[in-house]
Amino acid sequence: MSFEPAVRPPETPEGSAYWFVFQENRLLVRLKDKSASLPLCDELHSLDIHPVRTQYLGTLDGYSCYSAELDSEGTYPPEGMSFEQLRKLWGSLPEELFWIAGRAFQIMDWDRNHQFCGSCGCPTKDKDGERAKTCPQCGLVSYPRISPAVIVAITRDDKILLARAQRFPYAMYSVVAGFVEPGESLEQCVHREIGEEVGITVKNLRYFGSQSWPFPNSLMVAFTAEHAGGDIRIDPAEIVDAGWYTADQLPRIPDKVSIARRLIDWFIASTAA
Repeated sequence: MSFEPAVRPPETPEGSAYWFVFQENRLLVRLKDKSASLPLCDELHSLDIHPVRTQYLGTLDGYSCYSAELDSEGTYPPEGMSFEQLRKLWGSLPEELFWIAGRAFQIMDWDRNHQFCGSCGCPTKDKDGERAKTCPQCGLVSYPRISPAVIVAITRDDKILLARAQRFPYAMYSVVAGFVEPGESLEQCVHREIGEEVGITVKNLRYFGSQSWPFPNSLMVAFTAEHAGGDIRIDPAEIVDAGWYTADQLPRIPDKVSIARRLIDWFIASTAA
């Protein structure tokens, strides 16, 4: 699959299009066995669905792609379809469609929350040729929000530091992560977050990769680092537990959808080499 993002929809739409239809944060899909598919049709009206707003996303293998927002109440899925939490669809939707769905949710959510100017309250308008909203009264331009966050795999000899955060709904452990603060570089954020959450220092900080994380609008920037000094001292407001783990004695870890899991898999592979 090859996706080409775009802002301006075709002047004369032709044929079927992929529709990423959201009711709040749930995506409309057709589930069959362990696979999920999206509506592929000319218009949503053919499914008796009437969106509040739609947004053009681009094309996927020649098919136009749209996101759509439904009312939070009073709209029911067509027969044979259902509204599902996006994160639960990992492994059911084809991977390319899953990540386009993440893009679609972020754009839909931004559009929904920027119907009015945050400065003067005037109704906004779409900016021609850009993914942005403009205020016709005061001129404020609002772009989709992206919140950068760092995530770090910290190693010490043949062990990795894993922590269980307060926000985790079950006993899952992951690598240290946190949002970048205003005026802070990514590297400064890494050192601050590690110091605040687990009380140690690190060295040999290296860039690993990045991942758009649409829950709801983060950009995860991943690093690896080595333990430089200090003993684990958790911040109880953020962390329930933390410790050093070998590759053959890992606790419950994130699933493969996340870059956190990619970091842990990198550690496992590096210790097996």
